[in-house]
Amino acid sequence: MEDQLPFLLLIAIVTLAAVISGLVMVWLKQPPMVGYILAGLVLGPAGVGFMPHVDAVPLIAEFGVLFLLFFIGMEISLKAFIANLRPAVLTVIGQLVVALMAMMLFGALLDWRFEQVVLLAFVVTMSSTAVALKLLDDIGELRSDLGRIVVAVMIAQDIAIVPMLIIANAFQTGGTVEPGTFVTVVLAIGLLVLFIAVVGPRGKLQFPGQDRILGRVEMVTLVALLVCSTMAVITGVAGMSPAYGAFLAGLIVGKTTLRAQAIHAMEPIQGVLMVLFFVAIGLLLDVTFILQNLVLVSAFVLCALILKSIANIAILYSVGMPWKTAYQAGLITGQIGEFSFVLAAVGLANGVLDPVGYKLAISVIVLSLLFSPLWTRAVKQAHDATEQRIGNLKVAFFSQAGPVDEKGSGRVAVANGDRQPVKKAREKT
Repeated sequence: MEDQLPFLLLIAIVTLAAVISGLVMVWLKQPPMVGYILAGLVLGPAGVGFMPHVDAVPLIAEFGVLFLLFFIGMEISLKAFIANLRPAVLTVIGQLVVALMAMMLFGALLDWRFEQVVLLAFVVTMSSTAVALKLLDDIGELRSDLGRIVVAVMIAQDIAIVPMLIIANAFQTGGTVEPGTFVTVVLAIGLLVLFIAVVGPRGKLQFPGQDRILGRVEMVTLVALLVCSTMAVITGVAGMSPAYGAFLAGLIVGKTTLRAQAIHAMEPIQGVLMVLFFVAIGLLLDVTFILQNLVLVSAFVLCALILKSIANIAILYSVGMPWKTAYQAGLITGQIGEFSFVLAAVGLANGVLDPVGYKLAISVIVLSLLFSPLWTRAVKQAHDATEQRIGNLKVAFFSQAGPVDEKGSGRVAVANGDRQPVKKAREKT
């Protein structure tokens, strides 16, 4: 069908389908990116076949991650992150350790190579910022303590993606990593830590020549792109990945007076990239592969949702979060994130993942994102129902035995619907 339609018409059809699907998801109170993925799935080889060939998808992913990391860097509030630094960093470290242990187990059963185990552990560790923020907004917890710790964990994961990409790009097909890679990772992490420690607590910095830039949308956009591209080139030449430079550029712009206008000016670019990125992922999804390997794919999806949620809850609780906060935050971050697609694409490009392993990773990530909102709501409703039953049992028990009043002066007598302290009831008699 692709040969019968002009390329621009194909692009228009894909864009229209993605926009309609996104609007439907918003109407259903679901993340719009789910609609973008479904649009790609319907129009791709697994659907009606409007886009049977998806050779440009890896290029879109590589291009998209560069600017998406720049946007994320600009939007990060370093002050808010520093306030929750310890639990957020410990949580991400714990998530990575658990993911490595789980993938080592699967690797032993499925005879995976070392680099496959590490790469897939990176893939599983990441959670979806878009889904997490949408769920927080739906339950009205975006500005609460729950929202702050979830956002802090998401920021820590976004920072962790930089060394993950450096390591993933450095993998050789034999499973070895050059010794210089570890030096590069240490330098990259050290530079980030130094930047956050020195610049994070400070207020907004004056951007050079801001009087000639602020208030002019085209100048703000061009200057932001200039900073992003410059840092990407510098770090790319230095061997620290262009994506790392883009993220660092976003952090720099985000700490200046240019931040608010830069975010506003580049939001349309971000929106277009998000649509293209997730439609491309839908195009890559192989439904035939899922049906032929239904047991294996289902096992991985269940592990991603159930085991990851349980691990997140345990980790958050162990780092000092209250049980309710740990429980809800663990569920909200229980899916696999959008940057996992990029890690999987890097693995395929480097030969770390073969086509079958890549299809498995993409299938698990997509299904995890699709089912995550339903999973989170279902488990939360079960938890709330359990708490309500426990509360009802407490009320029933104390209504018979008489609960202790707040001041501890005596039991509460219940008769004819009137509750009075026993001590006062005795005084009246």
